[in-house]
Amino acid sequence: MQSIRDRTRRAAGERAVELIAVTKGFGLDAVTAAVAAGCTSIGENYAQELRDKFALMPADRVHPQVHFIGQLQTNKVKAIAHLVDVWQSVDRPSLADEIARRAPGATVFIQVNTTAESAKGGCSPEGVASLVEHCRSLGLDVDGLMTVGPTSGDEALTATAFALLSETANDLGLAGRSMGMSNDLEIALACGATHVRIGSALFGERPRSRIPE
Repeated sequence: MQSIRDRTRRAAGERAVELIAVTKGFGLDAVTAAVAAGCTSIGENYAQELRDKFALMPADRVHPQVHFIGQLQTNKVKAIAHLVDVWQSVDRPSLADEIARRAPGATVFIQVNTTAESAKGGCSPEGVASLVEHCRSLGLDVDGLMTVGPTSGDEALTATAFALLSETANDLGLAGRSMGMSNDLEIALACGATHVRIGSALFGERPRSRIPE
């Protein structure tokens, strides 16, 4: 944890950056370790895993703030609405509708596909403004935008993708910019990231088997 904090400080200076420990693929012990190390927020990608993991958490255990950061089917929202504090992967009106129904007034980020990769989630940059307006019309609190860097890991493409997210957030007057993971943390921070999602640099490589959504 300290090494990530040091990297963040070197790249962002004294600017406040929220570290989200990505615990997907790991058990409850990873959540416990993150909290013990002073991390107040965790990120989960799969609805079933999140539900099952937190069902094992003792009632007297300190609960971190939960950010849902994975692509989400609308019919999965009900099962985790009581567990999620921040929905970071809102990418379409129907998902916003269901979140507003199950968790009125929830805090959300709009996920934006800034790399034009068809396999990635997120609305198009051109569709962000209308989706923000739709979320607000439902009473949702739109805290910012989220994106994932290019699969290739190319540094120039990554910087372009992150700069596009930051510019779009600026244009819409949104403060939150959730971008950057273990391998592209410094690029994200240089582009103004306010939230970074760190997994492997904290917990090592995840198990190869995919957890069902």
